[in-house]
Amino acid sequence: MDLPQQRTEHYGPAAAPCAFERGTDGPRMIMVGVDGTPPSERAAAYAAGLARRQRSRLVVVFVGESAGLVNAIYGQAAVAAAETAEELAAELREQVREAAQELGLPVSFVVRSGDPYAELRAAADELKADMLVVGASAQAGHRFVGSVATRLVKQGRWPVVVVP
Repeated sequence: MDLPQQRTEHYGPAAAPCAFERGTDGPRMIMVGVDGTPPSERAAAYAAGLARRQRSRLVVVFVGESAGLVNAIYGQAAVAAAETAEELAAELREQVREAAQELGLPVSFVVRSGDPYAELRAAADELKADMLVVGASAQAGHRFVGSVATRLVKQGRWPVVVVP
């Protein structure tokens, strides 16, 4: 039995082959969600390294609890929770600023309030993110309800990297 001849087929315009473009094939804007937990810190480190290697813009998004929602549920405890969120945001902002200077990387720091999933999704749409990076949740309840990372992956609108 004779084997069929090998053939090469070309599709698209018959123009000259495309030249290789160094540094333009990856994501141009990487967004990472942080909340001060160890998994989110690892996600930020991964995203920063990826952004540096790809020469991408990095946007770090911190989502604090909505003051109105917390106040309605917890009353006076809402004031303490809001102060804690503001302090955490200030600490994260300083860490991001230092890392950006150290790596020589263009970084933006965004603070939003509300539901983390909804706010990260909205920020990714508004900023036209090419990729999202988030830390994996270690909370037991998320196995049943679904974590922010799982919900973003299921959304299917962007590549999502979940860092353990």
